[in-house]
Amino acid sequence: MLWVKSFHIVFIASWFAGLFYLPRIFVNLALVSPGSSAERERLLLMSRKLLRFTTLIALPALGLGLWLWLGYGIGRGPGQHWLSAKLVFVLLAVVYHFICARVLGRFEAGRNAHGHVWYRWFNEVPVLLMLATVLLVVVKPF
Repeated sequence: MLWVKSFHIVFIASWFAGLFYLPRIFVNLALVSPGSSAERERLLLMSRKLLRFTTLIALPALGLGLWLWLGYGIGRGPGQHWLSAKLVFVLLAVVYHFICARVLGRFEAGRNAHGHVWYRWFNEVPVLLMLATVLLVVVKPF
């Protein structure tokens, strides 16, 4: 079980690294001046590659978490309600991941609807999701 847990932590950290950095690229994309197509294309390429990598890393992270939950029974039993709360934040992280993919699609289509300040705030969401998740796993408040 410790091997599975260790790999789960590594994949989760890698997934969130991508979720931390991808919106930062969106900030830079929102700042690109209209005539700078080379810079825009470079940032779009970086975004596509990072989203692909982040998606590929998220799959084993989620799979290993499922294995820990169903295979080893982690979070089951009395006093284990922290896992239900954690799963809500995991679901929110997955939704955030899909929103990032949608935002990238809008940038690629030239239909960005937000400025760089909005993306700076958007960039804080995964930090809060990870903080809540780690606190629930370590502290197990309920």
